[in-house]
Amino acid sequence: MTTQHFPELDAHAITGTKDALHSYAAILGAWLKACSPKRKHWWHASLRPSLTGLTSGVIHGGVDVEIELNLTDSLLQARASNGELLTEELKGQSAVELARNIENFMKGAGVDASCIPQGIDFKPETHVGYAPEQANKLGRALNATSAAMGQLRASLPEETSPIQLWPHHFDLSMLWLPGEKIAGQDPEDEEYSDKQLNFGFTFGDEGIPEPYFYITAYPLPDEFPNLSLPGGTNWLSEGFSGAVLLYRDLLQVPDPKSYLINLWTLLLSAGRKHMFD
Repeated sequence: MTTQHFPELDAHAITGTKDALHSYAAILGAWLKACSPKRKHWWHASLRPSLTGLTSGVIHGGVDVEIELNLTDSLLQARASNGELLTEELKGQSAVELARNIENFMKGAGVDASCIPQGIDFKPETHVGYAPEQANKLGRALNATSAAMGQLRASLPEETSPIQLWPHHFDLSMLWLPGEKIAGQDPEDEEYSDKQLNFGFTFGDEGIPEPYFYITAYPLPDEFPNLSLPGGTNWLSEGFSGAVLLYRDLLQVPDPKSYLINLWTLLLSAGRKHMFD
């Protein structure tokens, strides 16, 4: 397996696995929110791509801990700086069960009680549609997309966010921040005052029930909906406004990674041209 290979994804076949991993990612996000100092744009509450899946990174809670969703082998793996280890097979168990086992591990490892998430309503349903082979494919798709984002990010002189997966929406994302504020917005509220482009990938949602890539701009320049986009990419104006590329259409091009980087670069050039006052 190469780290930059985009695997075939069947939108129907991945549904049960995607839903399970979404609920598991929310557990890790809850621990990050409880333990991590706040960063702008909520970067402290997102997961990072890892060699085998998704990681919390190091959580500092008296005892340092890292939790990883290993999608290659369908495992939850947690380790603490004092040597405590947890390995649990991912098999479609409920988020409640997994969250309880993580909490027991954290308490046993000596993590501060103040770090334990409170009042989180994790879903009690089991995920009967979970399939390890589909989890492996989802992990490979995240890995390939992260690699492409990383190459783009390395070429940019402006500030960018980490390449991160949002537990709430279960999408991989990277922000481009040109450093200019939006007139009339509170400059201390970066969510609404920072001009930005968002480059993202999701395994599907209610609006588009299959994997797709998206690029959005905030605020949206008048020129963006009329941009000439490469074949396969279209401008969406229902649900949200942005450029959308279906994952299955990306797989039809000879070099998916180069296509993505060229698409992103095109939108970046437009952003530099049209998003500054």
